[in-house]
Amino acid sequence: MIVIGIILSFISLGFLCWLLFALAVQALPVFVGLAAGVAAYQTGAGEFGAFLVGLIAGALTLATGQIAVAAFRSPVIRAAIALVFAVPAAMAGYHAALGLAQLGVPAELWQRAFALIGAVAVGTTAWARLALPNPPDIGSSDVAGGRPLFPAAPAARDS
Repeated sequence: MIVIGIILSFISLGFLCWLLFALAVQALPVFVGLAAGVAAYQTGAGEFGAFLVGLIAGALTLATGQIAVAAFRSPVIRAAIALVFAVPAAMAGYHAALGLAQLGVPAELWQRAFALIGAVAVGTTAWARLALPNPPDIGSSDVAGGRPLFPAAPAARDS
């Protein structure tokens, strides 16, 4: 029974790490949406109004970021936009790694070191997903000659 618990713990830890890296780019829209929702609630919008304001603010932030990355072809501008999205992702990565490190590492110095490594990893991943150009389609063609990388098999001769 203990072995099953350990195996499931590793599986869930792997899932949480995958989820953190997959959702790192959405850290800024979530933060903006939560901040707008809390501000709307504090001004008397109510629960539904605050949820609606937060949802609209987060969606608008995500759409604006995607449009900006798609519209600008300058690598410097794209890197700057990606950096704006990567900083909240790095903060989220720091706190997620710190929470995991506090579960298993007793020394506070090592907890902070692991948290810093997590912040760098998550922030770099989010920045790379936005700033770097899309990779070429692997199966489409050779870069140099325009030839297919995996040519079709020769047609069978009719005899």
